[in-house]
Amino acid sequence: MAKIAKRVAKSREGIDRNKSYSLDEAVKLLKERATAKFDETIEIAMNLGVDPRHADQMVRGVVNLPNGTGRSVRVAVFAKDAKAEEAKAAGADIVGAEELVAKVQGGDIDFDRCIATPDMMPLVGRLGKVLGPRGMMPNPKVGTVTTDIAAAVKASKGGAVEFRVEKAGIVQGGVGKASFDVKAIAENARAFADAVIKAKPAGAKGNYVKKVSMTSTMGPGLKIDVATLTAS
Repeated sequence: MAKIAKRVAKSREGIDRNKSYSLDEAVKLLKERATAKFDETIEIAMNLGVDPRHADQMVRGVVNLPNGTGRSVRVAVFAKDAKAEEAKAAGADIVGAEELVAKVQGGDIDFDRCIATPDMMPLVGRLGKVLGPRGMMPNPKVGTVTTDIAAAVKASKGGAVEFRVEKAGIVQGGVGKASFDVKAIAENARAFADAVIKAKPAGAKGNYVKKVSMTSTMGPGLKIDVATLTAS
């Protein structure tokens, strides 16, 4: 049996792995145990009653966290002319057209999120094999293919988080940093859960939200009482 590190063992002290904690209680416990030398990310994972192998059970969307993500996001925008200037004015880190496509094709990806105007998609479509596996391909369903470039850039910089269900039926995402106060993390978690619930696909049957858990980057995982997560 593998030996458990002292830090890990200490982070698990007082944790009941079989208990479902209220959201506020769980966040408080995670903050107390986030003792790494960096500002740990608080993450949420929702186990959904869907089978994403079926098109009518795919869950995907974007949520604007009310208190931001706590991380600096580098945004690239594929646009030309006036829209390119709009992107720069809104704070985009990288803006370009054909030259940016060529740069990404060459493996130079120094951004976290990308946005494109509709007219650029024939070019950006060539990057599917590069951006797709990273979950960064612009998509109108999550607002990253749009003519309102300024709003999209500001949302990405301010706290927009994309989510997409994985093969096992799990949706997960970061909902803040351990340095945030309990209220801010809880509000972000509720906003994330609300967006996932509203994205319930037509093909989903039975219990949609089966289990929910939260953790910090280096901390223990805690089960969450779903009723406290969805309470307003």
